[in-house]
Amino acid sequence: MKVMFRVDSSTLLGAGHLMRCLTLAEVMRERGVQLSFICREHSGNLIALLRQKSMPFMALPDIDINDPSISDEYAQCLGVTQAEDAAQTIEIINGEQPDWLVVDHYALDVQWEQQVRPHINNLMVIDDLANRHHDCNLLLDQNYSPDGEQRYTDLVPTSCSTLLGPRYALLRQEFRLIREHLELRSYQLKRILVFFTAGDDQGETLKAMRGIELFGKAEHVDVVVGQSNPGNAEISQKCIELNWGYHCQVDYMSSLIAQADIVIGAGGASNWERCALGVPSFVAILAANQAPIAQALDRAGIVINLGWYTDLQAADYEDALNNLKYTHLARMSERALKLVDAKGAERVVEKLLAGQSINLDQARLNLSC
Repeated sequence: MKVMFRVDSSTLLGAGHLMRCLTLAEVMRERGVQLSFICREHSGNLIALLRQKSMPFMALPDIDINDPSISDEYAQCLGVTQAEDAAQTIEIINGEQPDWLVVDHYALDVQWEQQVRPHINNLMVIDDLANRHHDCNLLLDQNYSPDGEQRYTDLVPTSCSTLLGPRYALLRQEFRLIREHLELRSYQLKRILVFFTAGDDQGETLKAMRGIELFGKAEHVDVVVGQSNPGNAEISQKCIELNWGYHCQVDYMSSLIAQADIVIGAGGASNWERCALGVPSFVAILAANQAPIAQALDRAGIVINLGWYTDLQAADYEDALNNLKYTHLARMSERALKLVDAKGAERVVEKLLAGQSINLDQARLNLSC
């Protein structure tokens, strides 16, 4: 079986798209699937991570993604028109006709998909915006939404199978293994973990660090950043001054989360990592697609949404920590564990393997969480 991924990472897009595709690919590789990635060499890309993971990749040419004539943020992230990107993707596929092409890109929709479809056997789309039409065999949206299956009713063909909700959250295997041996939590604020994104955090890590410093009651603080974070030097120096743990581009995030009493981070895919290990969290919204998820999880009592990062100051993090009670921590932990069981990637791969022979006239599957 041959599977290709069309996905990008950049300073604008962040790391989330590539990370969830990489998680899915690693489970597939264990099943003997032949894999390759198609990525554009944007500024701030994480292609080096694919090399580190020994994942084959094919690079599309870098494009200036700061074109002022392109007003849409996601279209700017693509750097070219959908038609141009589709043509370049078809060229790089080079007639190989993969069993599945998995596409994870907010700038691509039915226009791109219909151009590429004749050159592949099946198409899977990973999305969480529910704001555009798709022409695909399988759609995955791992995010929590009170709208459930209705989010995509008019956006995908009736023949499309949908995998919706955190039941299908793409988490690495170590999260499932650690979850099986979780220790009882004390629900105290002795150990704090700060992690916003593997890309550019817009200065939020330093802001949260100052808030924790003002709080002054944590016994241990771990700070995680990606290699492309422009504030790394200052963050590292501050960790040295405060005797906090500094971690850059780590592969042991699951262990850090499991040890934490609370995580301060962004409202993206990291939500599901924290939930799988029952760790309470404060969430700051760094991008528009994170807002509805953070708000829905806050209403469900699973996280505390602090709002948009642009509205936050160090004192807001300090106040949030001071106002947190034992009962809040216990409730968030219990509800988080019920929401995510860390087996989502395996479920998605099973659907992909079974879907090699998808019948396009088959009735739509209802697989929402």
